[in-house]
Amino acid sequence: MSYVIVGAGAIGGTLGHHLARAGHEVTVVDADAEHVRAIRERGIVVRRGDERTAAPVAAALTPDEPGPERVGRVLLAVKAQATGRALDWIAPRLAPDGFVVSLQNGLNEQAIAALVGPERTVGAFVNLFADVVAPGEIRDGGLGALVVGELDGSDSARVREVVADLQAWGPAKATGNVAGYLWSKLGFGAMLVATALADAPMAELIDRHRGVMHALAGEVYAVAAAEGIALEPFDAFDPAPYAGDDGTAKDTATDALVAWLRTQAKDRSGIWRDIAVRHRPTEVPTHYRPVLDRAAQLGIAVPGLERLVAQIAELEAGAAMSEQRIAELAGARR
Repeated sequence: MSYVIVGAGAIGGTLGHHLARAGHEVTVVDADAEHVRAIRERGIVVRRGDERTAAPVAAALTPDEPGPERVGRVLLAVKAQATGRALDWIAPRLAPDGFVVSLQNGLNEQAIAALVGPERTVGAFVNLFADVVAPGEIRDGGLGALVVGELDGSDSARVREVVADLQAWGPAKATGNVAGYLWSKLGFGAMLVATALADAPMAELIDRHRGVMHALAGEVYAVAAAEGIALEPFDAFDPAPYAGDDGTAKDTATDALVAWLRTQAKDRSGIWRDIAVRHRPTEVPTHYRPVLDRAAQLGIAVPGLERLVAQIAELEAGAAMSEQRIAELAGARR
């Protein structure tokens, strides 16, 4: 198959590497000219431990360079706040029978569908632990969950084909409830975002600040429940306890989550890396704006989530990380 991957960072680059190694024709489009140049010269390099493998691609280009006039299967893996700019490149080129698979964090599918049409939009959920560590080079942090599904929950040949191809990477599967996974990750993601307020491993911070973490996930899931979303478990994360009132069940779920996170090579979140290492804006406001807006419309209080988004903005503006910031999220609920 032929794939165009728009956004060749941690997610897009990892999947592009494995698709190319499996023999698929892969074109990558990325705004980072140095990253593109390295991929053009050496292919997409993935590092796992001391092992480094390279996968040549059919083409690598920036959005400003000449590219294909028509694209069919597009895997969109840019940061959520870059979705509009990416679609400016994709939409004029997307074939009538082509489609875009949103391999992004957050709730981007509706924005994509508004520009290219719901019939050309496919949803996906990815929980992939990887980091770009150098131009053209990605550190693989281990396998996670990857599900692909039509927005209306129907079965389709194109979803089955994409899933079969992505199994070159790992345990990809089809789903009839992609929204359930995306909302589940928003709750899980709120915990991970909170760990970006301090410079310490995710597992340790979640373990030490369980009450805050449980409350953040619970706020997200209260909105999901009002929206009629059936939450889906993934990897070692079960959202159901966090949506309920049983404190013992929440602690048991957190025990499993923390134990799993401690096995991962990547011990800090991508949000932490954006702030502490790359010094660039995060996806957090884009991820959680739909949740905050819907909560306001429904009259659901989400003070912890509101404060979390505000704290991330403070760090982006140059404020210092501190574990006290996590503790302060509990005060936001009073």
